[in-house]
Amino acid sequence: MRSMLLMGTALTVLLAGPAQAQQIPKAVMQLHQRLITLDSHLDTPASLDLPGWSIEKEHDFHGDYTQVDLPRMKKGGLDGGFWAIYTPQGPLTQEGFRKARDFAIMRGVSIREMVASDPVNFQLALEAKDAASIAAARKRIVYMSIENSYPLGEDVSLLKTFYDMGVRVSGFAHFAHNQFADSSTDPSKKPRYGGLSPLGKELLKEMNRLGVVPDASHSSDQVLDDLLTLSTTPVLLTHSGCKAIYDHPRNIDDDHLRALAARGGVIQMNAYGGYLRASKPNPQRQEALKALNGPMREDVRLTAEKRAELLAKRQEIDRLYPETDRPDFDDFMAHMLHALKVAGADHVGIGLDWDGGGGVVGMEDVVDIPRITAALLNAGYGESDIQKIWSGNVLRVLAAAETAKGK
Repeated sequence: MRSMLLMGTALTVLLAGPAQAQQIPKAVMQLHQRLITLDSHLDTPASLDLPGWSIEKEHDFHGDYTQVDLPRMKKGGLDGGFWAIYTPQGPLTQEGFRKARDFAIMRGVSIREMVASDPVNFQLALEAKDAASIAAARKRIVYMSIENSYPLGEDVSLLKTFYDMGVRVSGFAHFAHNQFADSSTDPSKKPRYGGLSPLGKELLKEMNRLGVVPDASHSSDQVLDDLLTLSTTPVLLTHSGCKAIYDHPRNIDDDHLRALAARGGVIQMNAYGGYLRASKPNPQRQEALKALNGPMREDVRLTAEKRAELLAKRQEIDRLYPETDRPDFDDFMAHMLHALKVAGADHVGIGLDWDGGGGVVGMEDVVDIPRITAALLNAGYGESDIQKIWSGNVLRVLAAAETAKGK
């Protein structure tokens, strides 16, 4: 997911609240630190290009609205995850494809530069087995992913360029239909292809050939049906929720959860409040945010002065029109526990959508993720299952894609 975050010229719709880490019992924190913890959808790469922002320094969510940096990863015990190359949906034209391609490549370069500039703390991961050795070396694990394949244009062979850069997971669509697939949230509310387009089916073949995991998040239910039927490897939903808990197009129903599990796939639970439950309307806030955001143009870089100006305006909106009905940690866990009940502990993981709209009351940034481990323990899950939920399941899917590639 991508809400409008202060990266490029965009602004986040994340909401301010009390900045306080949750108290976790020592024994639970020790267990949490033993686990390999991966989040399958980090939008944090966009923060890397913000003027004056550094992944090395600890930031305050209520100061600049970012949620992940190295000090906070260490505090929260997050070993790493899949760092997303996100590109907003643009026009389906050759010029649109060209601009998106160039932007996506440069965003991938930013991720690689983050790793190269601090080899003591970060390491690129290319295979499922890499996670364990990187974590053992006390470094942060950097897998790469694509959110929205729009930048590939009409040339599916371009995926090889991103694969060579390090991409191992790729989604198809985002907020709107594109050349590859129907989106679950297209403004038209009507399907374009009824699932994958013919070009999308070619892209899936290329993913399977290369060993790139297909990601169905943001795509329509019919796209998921096509992926479950056509993919030679299990399918991932990198950041999604349960329709039985909240009936939203971005969430999936129980029948699809069961079908996903039957094919070895995994749903990674997101913490994007708008997909967890309905909230009371706040029209003044929404209008103010809309006026502040304006058109999203990721091809224009912010100056430090402009970013400071936008942050000040955003903080004023929070002061004048505070959110009073935000989803909270219990809302997130309702989706998590339902998915576990329906699909089982072998088919559920975590993709909280940090720096892309994720975060709830009680889990505002990555510092608070040990709460998930504590809640799973309280729900009766043991260390083995919790390890699968935190990383084992997503790594199994990645390993299956590696094994099947080229066949």
